[in-house]
Amino acid sequence: MGLFDKLKAGLAKTRDALTKNLDQLVFGKRVLDQALYDELEELMISADMGPQFTFDLIEDVKQRVKRKELSDASQIKKVLQERMIAILRQMEKPLSIPKDQPFVIMAVGVNGSGKTTTIGKLAHRLRRDGHEILLVAADTFRAAAIEQLEVWGARVGAPVIKQKMNADPAAVVFDAAGKIKAGFNGVVIVDTAGRLHTRTNLMEELKKVKRVIGRELPGAPHEILLVLDATTGQNAVIQAKMFQEEIGATGIVLTKLDGTSKGGVVVRIAGELGLPVRFIGVGEGLEDLRPFDSGDFTAALLD
Repeated sequence: MGLFDKLKAGLAKTRDALTKNLDQLVFGKRVLDQALYDELEELMISADMGPQFTFDLIEDVKQRVKRKELSDASQIKKVLQERMIAILRQMEKPLSIPKDQPFVIMAVGVNGSGKTTTIGKLAHRLRRDGHEILLVAADTFRAAAIEQLEVWGARVGAPVIKQKMNADPAAVVFDAAGKIKAGFNGVVIVDTAGRLHTRTNLMEELKKVKRVIGRELPGAPHEILLVLDATTGQNAVIQAKMFQEEIGATGIVLTKLDGTSKGGVVVRIAGELGLPVRFIGVGEGLEDLRPFDSGDFTAALLD
């Protein structure tokens, strides 16, 4: 299966929800009237495209009808695709990592978003591209998180820096900084805690980890990668806003797109947050973490 087909398969649930419903909606050259717009609005909102995008899309369609550029309902899909690409293209900034100098990635996100798995797949990808990798287990509150990171480390051939459970995450990060000072010249990926029920504690902890990294290595972390679970739909947007405000995320990984019909949320995240989408996760496999490509993404959804 080619990469594009894999993406298409991974986005099948969203594609079914969005495209099939859209095709049914506009079937048989329906007249472009308020009833159609209302149904279109409902469809976009249920696909988690967000109110702003939906409003703009419908306004665009109405204007085109007025200007006689749009004569039948089946053309709506084209307008939708153009608008999606326009928003997503701005957010298409692949993560560029220099070779032979330390580069620190701090991965943040709530528990269950697929953070540790994403780190493992990213490490695999970067190793394949010739980078040295060091993994840092700074989620010290869950034994499972440390173990999971070690399993990934063994799998992709990357050493893991850890301390015992419940150790101060900042202390683990301090150890990692020591390795860099001693001459490590690769990519350091820091796994962090994501317990949301104690939000203020969590954010303070993450800020402390970020401060320690910055103090030990001026300019780091070079990337704060926010891992979001696409299946949570608009909750992912709320989480993203929170992490962006509190920690200053610099890029997004949207995981579990294969498990949801809410893949449209990527449009909402891009439009409302203005954060680049670095990668998307479209399956369980090692190769299923993919750099985000707006053209491929919209084609896989709508073509």
